[in-house]
Amino acid sequence: MMNGVIIIDKPAGKTSHDIVIEVKKILGVKKAGHTGTLDPMATGVLPVCLNEATKLTGFLTDENKEYLATMLLGVKTDTLDIEGKVIDQYENIAVTEDKIRNVMMQMVGTIKQVPPAYSAVKYCGKPLYKWTRKGVSFKVEPRKVTINSIIIEDISLPCVTFRVVCSKGTYIRTLCSDIGDLLGCGACLYNLRRLRSGVFSEEMAVSLNNYEGDDKNDILKKILPMSELLPLLTTIELGDHSAAKLLNGWQPSVEMMKEHNLPSLKAGDMVKFTNNSGYLLALAEMVESVNKFSEYDGKRQAARIVRVFNNIGK
Repeated sequence: MMNGVIIIDKPAGKTSHDIVIEVKKILGVKKAGHTGTLDPMATGVLPVCLNEATKLTGFLTDENKEYLATMLLGVKTDTLDIEGKVIDQYENIAVTEDKIRNVMMQMVGTIKQVPPAYSAVKYCGKPLYKWTRKGVSFKVEPRKVTINSIIIEDISLPCVTFRVVCSKGTYIRTLCSDIGDLLGCGACLYNLRRLRSGVFSEEMAVSLNNYEGDDKNDILKKILPMSELLPLLTTIELGDHSAAKLLNGWQPSVEMMKEHNLPSLKAGDMVKFTNNSGYLLALAEMVESVNKFSEYDGKRQAARIVRVFNNIGK
């Protein structure tokens, strides 16, 4: 079975769901899912999980993202991007480069964002964009997001191009709109490319434009095995006997964990278990801190299995 992640360079004009369908068709996999929606107008890094790797989707979406964005000053739209209906326009943009830089630097840190009315954020079980298209509006509570950094690449008014590193759930459309409001001239997103999603970068991405029929050998070579995902997690290698027990529902004990040279893991830290061949077997959350193992009976549960992977290596 084909398990792993393929990094797709999403073209403009297609939804993230469109890309998943294409990947399933090209590779002939039964299950696939992306890790973080990109708007149709956006391009760039879209990780697609295949088969057993779909169980990792929630863990991969938690990581920071990096974008290259172009903001258009003087234009406000209902979707907060250039593809929406213009609702306000400013003929004269009386802002200096220094003011633009100062305002944009104010956005770095933990800020509050109101998700766009045209977004996939759900309200009463339905995405906001579906309510909006029906003419129904709600007061959506702002959400905390983190802008780790903003680097301005170019200011050629009325456009400003910048790089931004941010937490999951950050809307670059909203960021542009909020900057425009602070500048007093309005703004919308003009262009967007995702350069990185967690450890997945655009250098790892493959385009689907050149794949037709059964011509899939190149894309197969680009699939990242599950053992290479979540590289920052501590890896615990199990022998055949322990691996079989784990796959049958066994929860790791203090005695078993003490057999391995582990760093100072704390309760709540995630670890991954592999077999002797390096295949990913499971993810687990520590329920006890390693530095307290000596205080406990060896049979005490040390970690809680949260994901188990089947058919690995086949």
